Amino acid sequence: MLQTRRLLLTAILTFTTITISVAQVPKLERIEPAFWWTGMEEPFLQLIVHGDKIAEKEVSLTYPGITLQEVHKVENPNYLFVDLNITSSAVPGTFPIRFKQKGQKDIVYTYELKKREGGIKAQGVNSSDFVYLIMPDRFANGDKNNDVIKGMQETSLNRDSMYKRHGGDIQGIIDHLGYLQQMGVTALWMTPLVTNDQPSASYHGYAATENYRIDPRFGSNELYKVLADSLHKRGMKLIQDLVHNHIGSQHWTMKDLPMKNWVHQWPVFTRSSFRAAPLMDPYAAPSDQKIMTDGWFDLHMPDMDQKNPYVRRYFTQSHIWWIEYAGVDAFRLDTYPYNDADFMSEWGKAIKAAYPGFTFFGEVWVHSGPEQVFFTQGNTVNRGFDTNLPGTTDFQSLWAISAALNEKPGWDDGVVKLYATLIQDYQYQDPMRNVVFLDNHDLSRFYSVVKENKNKYKAALAWLLTTRGIPQLYYGAEIGMKNFSAPDGLVREDFKGGWTGDAQNKFTAGGRNAEENELFNYVSILANYRKNNPVLQTGKLMQYVPQDNIYTYFRYNGDKTVMIVLNPNEKEAAVSPARFTERVTGFSQVRDVVSGKTYPLADSLRIPAETTQVMELLK
Repeated sequence: MLQTRRLLLTAILTFTTITISVAQVPKLERIEPAFWWTGMEEPFLQLIVHGDKIAEKEVSLTYPGITLQEVHKVENPNYLFVDLNITSSAVPGTFPIRFKQKGQKDIVYTYELKKREGGIKAQGVNSSDFVYLIMPDRFANGDKNNDVIKGMQETSLNRDSMYKRHGGDIQGIIDHLGYLQQMGVTALWMTPLVTNDQPSASYHGYAATENYRIDPRFGSNELYKVLADSLHKRGMKLIQDLVHNHIGSQHWTMKDLPMKNWVHQWPVFTRSSFRAAPLMDPYAAPSDQKIMTDGWFDLHMPDMDQKNPYVRRYFTQSHIWWIEYAGVDAFRLDTYPYNDADFMSEWGKAIKAAYPGFTFFGEVWVHSGPEQVFFTQGNTVNRGFDTNLPGTTDFQSLWAISAALNEKPGWDDGVVKLYATLIQDYQYQDPMRNVVFLDNHDLSRFYSVVKENKNKYKAALAWLLTTRGIPQLYYGAEIGMKNFSAPDGLVREDFKGGWTGDAQNKFTAGGRNAEENELFNYVSILANYRKNNPVLQTGKLMQYVPQDNIYTYFRYNGDKTVMIVLNPNEKEAAVSPARFTERVTGFSQVRDVVSGKTYPLADSLRIPAETTQVMELLK
């Protein structure tokens, strides 16, 4: 069956047999972006116009402050790419764009230039934030009316299957913002919300079929804007998940390709190797590099040809559009290493120019520090150019905390890996921009990784909220949701209480059991302490070489000093403060941040087994 599917795909997508269809469309199908704004940093705007043989028509418009610079015809006569220059003298309003052809009635599209709204937007996320990651389909169902949308390819709704839609939506998230705020969350990252009108597995959002529309099963563009406004009113931020590398096979441009090199073409279906190493390997075979970046992510995820200038402009403008329209504060960039490096550098520069306070971080799923650093901005490892990527998802720290809590101690094993990971921070322009985490929608839940050992799990949570960088928590981690990513995908199960009729409601203390409340309270205490104390946000970090498989580090600034000791061993440990003279001199007491208890900074601190002790030093 799989071979049959591959043969069918090959017949469609090879260079020699690909056919760009000329759809018989009686009228203009669409213009994107459908509207824009005056006063934008970049005056250049490129419209993608799609309609039946639209390239046969002449384009004209007249509006003060706007110049029609150029009209590009491409391989498919159903497309035009129209370049506009919107000068600073242009004012908000509407104007007709005419498509003329002798002997036929004009097609007229009324284009709108909107006035830029004020308010909060493009704040960026930084090390003062605590990010909460949600898969919207699995968090809460706030509107049953959009569970199934007629006319879309996937209309099944089955909460008993991890691969079907469950009905979670934007309204469900809005309804539970108070829960997040209570926990100390300051920024919300959701897996993609744009339309994924794919025939199966459309719940996850990573196979977009539209760039400018929220999936109606999640809500609407207007409701997404309400979510952003609701977050901002609570002093919280919105992070949008972007996919540059690929689109869904049912994307509207795939149904009628603008040109052959809109996506990468192969003689036969070729999947990415998923190996980033050849990109930085000085001895790499060019074919290995090409397979990594140009190979398709999956059968239903065509790989974009980002050397194509029309592809570049289409994606960049859509991302700027979402910042301006909805008030997005930051981006998370999916599958970052798979993209064309020159394009991503150009993209990053354009986003920063449009919104100087805006930030973004890339998913860099690699297994060594140098590989991770390679993708970050500043040309710090002599890559030869600036990627313009401020930070990454810090997989190296994840591997290290997992080793610290699961490996037997050794010269290079156990907690030493945490220490060794931070040693490599000298390579970054600023490691504080990296996002540290324990799990996400692609990984086994960390509670299962530590074999449901509650103490070890709490030790990891304490590390997450006290180490350097931007901490991120996956939904349900605060109550100890468990399971492994393979083989059944149960890491994406529903948050209980998000659906009417759920037997349990984990959003409330009364609906959680004793252990879940213990974990929730533990996260909340530490996260809110972090939220209210800049020392854990922007304070300096000093770490000491681990001894006896015990790792000690300090966060400190001019106002406060916090001592953190991780003891993953099965026995209680005695730690002598005398070793840490640089940081403890002048202090006489410690206050346990979680329990609130204060005790003398004695000759020996007793650190319980399998614990990360977080202590504020007092004079």
